[in-house]
Amino acid sequence: MKAGKRKKIAGRLLCVLGLLMACLPLWWVLWFIAEGSLMGLSELRAALGPVLADTEGTAQWPALPGQPTLQPLAELFLDTPQFFRMFWNSVGIVAPAVLGQFLFAAPAAWALSRLRFRGRRLLFTLYIVLMLLPFSVTMVPNYLVANALGLMDTHWAVILPFAFSAFPVFIMARGFDAVPRPLLEAAAIDGAGAFTTFVRIGLPLGVPGILSALVLGFLEVWNAIEQPMLFLREPSLWPLSLYLPQITEEKLGLAMASSLLMLAPAVFVFLFGQNYLELGIQAAGIKE
Repeated sequence: MKAGKRKKIAGRLLCVLGLLMACLPLWWVLWFIAEGSLMGLSELRAALGPVLADTEGTAQWPALPGQPTLQPLAELFLDTPQFFRMFWNSVGIVAPAVLGQFLFAAPAAWALSRLRFRGRRLLFTLYIVLMLLPFSVTMVPNYLVANALGLMDTHWAVILPFAFSAFPVFIMARGFDAVPRPLLEAAAIDGAGAFTTFVRIGLPLGVPGILSALVLGFLEVWNAIEQPMLFLREPSLWPLSLYLPQITEEKLGLAMASSLLMLAPAVFVFLFGQNYLELGIQAAGIKE
């Protein structure tokens, strides 16, 4: 066997090994949650007893439920109204936040990518710095602004920081960079203004970058925990991400079932936007 062919096979084996190492934990989590939602409380305690410090020994997770039951799902759907209230709270937070990211981030990204003005590079660098700042750094300023505007204990205190996030601006700007400049020059010769060019050329050609940013924004807002904990004191306003920590040990089956249903929208959105994420990454790598 030639050396080049051996290197090619070895490279493929390393890629497969890396893929398995990355995917197996995710598949295990999905299988763990799905199977746990079909197990009774006694079987869950027997399997997770050592983890919960109820018994000594090693946790033994079965390959399949010994006595499958729909009782956790039935309890969640029929006897847990607070789950649905928090679910719709999450929807009421995510939808305006993602819409705001599109309305505010797309024009800003287009301006930073395609318009030429003094201080553009400095402003774009500032966006990158803001994107890299963790929430623990921006927590106090966000709290002071929300309190001064009277938004504390309202969903808008959580929505607005996400709607004006710097991260989607960066992603969309990289997508807009792939728009050919000769096409913009041709539009300018035809008399198209900056706004017309953005709407008729920028938005259609920047769809991969826009949708990839919105998919990532949805996943971030849907799973947010720190922001709702800081801005929302009233439990009736909490999103679904704060529901699971409130479940006690006696409700393990309920925790598994609610985790499964909370995971479903995120998985659906990710599968829907997977192709756009890939196209967005490819567009970000294109150089004029």
